[in-house]
Amino acid sequence: MIIVAGEALVDLVPDHVGGYRPVPGGSPANTAVGLGRLGTQTALLARLANDHLGTLLRTNLETSNVDLRHVAESTAPTTLAVVDIDRHGTADYSFYIDGCADGGWQPTDLPTTLPPDAALHIGGSFALTIEPMAATFDTLLTREHPHRVTTLDPNIRPTLITDPDTVRARLRRWLGMVDVVKVSTDDLRWIAPDRPLTDVVAEWHDHGPTLVVVTRGAEGVHASGPTGTIDLPALPVDIDDLLTRTAPTTLTHTELTDVLTYAQRVAAITCTRPGADSPWFDELLPEEVRTPTC
Repeated sequence: MIIVAGEALVDLVPDHVGGYRPVPGGSPANTAVGLGRLGTQTALLARLANDHLGTLLRTNLETSNVDLRHVAESTAPTTLAVVDIDRHGTADYSFYIDGCADGGWQPTDLPTTLPPDAALHIGGSFALTIEPMAATFDTLLTREHPHRVTTLDPNIRPTLITDPDTVRARLRRWLGMVDVVKVSTDDLRWIAPDRPLTDVVAEWHDHGPTLVVVTRGAEGVHASGPTGTIDLPALPVDIDDLLTRTAPTTLTHTELTDVLTYAQRVAAITCTRPGADSPWFDELLPEEVRTPTC
């Protein structure tokens, strides 16, 4: 099982008549949906509101095979992100967090225990930057990293950051408690401006992660692991199990290549759709062997 921890919110995205329509969002929630649709046993650790938009989020998660047993109920309204698209197609986000579900995180919202065989993935947009969520997730990661595979996606949102030094220091601390980190080149431009990618990746290995994956948009993906570095395009492949503590350290070059190309194919399909609409496993199969939909 993979437990995905972080924000679950609703994106208000522009429609074709000058208004906005609600779409389930939040990077961690989207990650959980993507994993669930691919057939991976997945749970979400988040705060969900008991309002109409919270019902929208729950429905999307449950119909995508995401276990909600670790969700904390919130009487505050659902967190919102208002999305605007510029003329170049780039999305700009305005977040509404204070007084909302994700603005109320406390250590008491954390489950007392997690399944012993589960990996833990933390999405960092809010967890790294928004108090008291940041302190709560620091408690979670400190408690859990000795016992399971831990992964991190910083997913930096500069508009949320009021104290860059504190966020960078927290990231360095968290890097010492994770096995795998996935980061984008946009993230790196904020985290380590004007520094070569290879220097940053090498430094992060020294902090602790066995595997560092850098997504580079149109330039593809770069990864640095126990057998060296990989740069490759996307290809459909089968994926191996990475959920034991020793698995990331024993990845072969071929196995890591397979994992990365599989992930890129999933991401590519998602990018062809409005919102964060991850593919189901059948959509990754050749057309002639897909499960009939009628």
